[in-house]
Amino acid sequence: MDILALLQHLNPLLAKTTIRQMSRVISAVLAMTGRVTMLGLSRWSDDGGSYRTIQRFFQTTIPWAQVFWSFFLTHLRQTETVYVLAGDESVINKAGKQTYGLDRFYASLFGKPVPGVAIFALSLLDTQARRSYPIMVEQVVRTEAEKATAKEKAQQRQPQAGQEKRKPGRPKGSKNRNKAEVCLTPELLRIQKMLQQLLLLTSSVLPLTYIALDGHFGNNNALQMVLTCGLHLVSKLRYDSALYFRYAGSNKRCQYGDRIDYAHIPATYLKETTTQDGIRTDVYQVTALHKDFTQPLNVVIIVKTNVKTGACAHVVLFSSDLKLAWDKVIAYYRLRFQIEFNFRDAKQYWGLEDFMNVKETPVTNAINLSLFMVNVSQLLLRDLRREDSNVNVLDLKALYRGHKYVVEVIKLLPQKPDPILLNAIFQQISGLGRIHNSQLHLNPT
Repeated sequence: MDILALLQHLNPLLAKTTIRQMSRVISAVLAMTGRVTMLGLSRWSDDGGSYRTIQRFFQTTIPWAQVFWSFFLTHLRQTETVYVLAGDESVINKAGKQTYGLDRFYASLFGKPVPGVAIFALSLLDTQARRSYPIMVEQVVRTEAEKATAKEKAQQRQPQAGQEKRKPGRPKGSKNRNKAEVCLTPELLRIQKMLQQLLLLTSSVLPLTYIALDGHFGNNNALQMVLTCGLHLVSKLRYDSALYFRYAGSNKRCQYGDRIDYAHIPATYLKETTTQDGIRTDVYQVTALHKDFTQPLNVVIIVKTNVKTGACAHVVLFSSDLKLAWDKVIAYYRLRFQIEFNFRDAKQYWGLEDFMNVKETPVTNAINLSLFMVNVSQLLLRDLRREDSNVNVLDLKALYRGHKYVVEVIKLLPQKPDPILLNAIFQQISGLGRIHNSQLHLNPT
């Protein structure tokens, strides 16, 4: 497969030299073993992929958002499916002190802040194929003022010696505030800017309505930020969130009705009940109010009950679109997890945790290249899975590595073998190291 041919649609965005360099880099990443560094790439690149060439590529300023979008439109977009946006953050461990954007970020894998760099990615979720395609990636770089503000807030949360505990209830003299007028945090401002740039890029071709974010964004500030971008939010609330039914009485001043008891939700709101392996799952949908939100929420409550023991657990999902069906709320939030698979593949196969660049432009290119490889690999796997649906990323890399071995050996032969024998050699060698050893092959070029 000619990687250079897959990148010809980037001619309006990148110089021909940059496209040629990118094709060398992508081919090397597909075939190589070990850590994906500039030195490793130069060792596995074909002619024209020297270490200096790899360095020049990583020093080039590339409009990655437009590159992602053009590649998606050309190779990955399916016209008959609905796409939903998803966003999430990932932390990459880094040692040393020189890497651009190096800081301490909370990593859920370790359960504590760790030194490294952080990225925030937006991806398009294919609701039919149930796959995620990264479309915009930016590094999280916190300013000194932002760090000082976060440190001050952390100190305020800790009780100080001799300080009197604040009395319960509303402080005397406080006034009502408009919940729609929120002060966005630097994190939300960064995401808002990314969303506006992405929607400006995609709105004329691919209209988007929903964005799925994890429970970290299940608050009013995040909701207002998403609404200002013209989208609806699908996210998760805390399990102990205080939700209220709408008031149905005659008093016009009352807005909140009874508080929702998750253990005794009225049967009128029940949408579905299923039982599997002794676990009963009840799904409820209700238009509820939350005192921290400025508008009613479309809430979907999933209650799981152990039939034998009676033990219960529940999850509270919500959307700002009151007309969105309960099954769509669940489906869109479940699909959000596909972006985690993108991060996993980028770290495990495409060098997201391997790069050793330290300056801003090389670091940006290394991060975006690893996520761009996720889309490239999904395109290549889609073609190979027409012959064998079990093919995975390891099979893909083994295929390209075997292809490279054969090409290098044939260069040493005084005469090129017969085409039939050559095709058999390609199929045999490219099968080494594959998990699913089927008759997949690359057309020798």
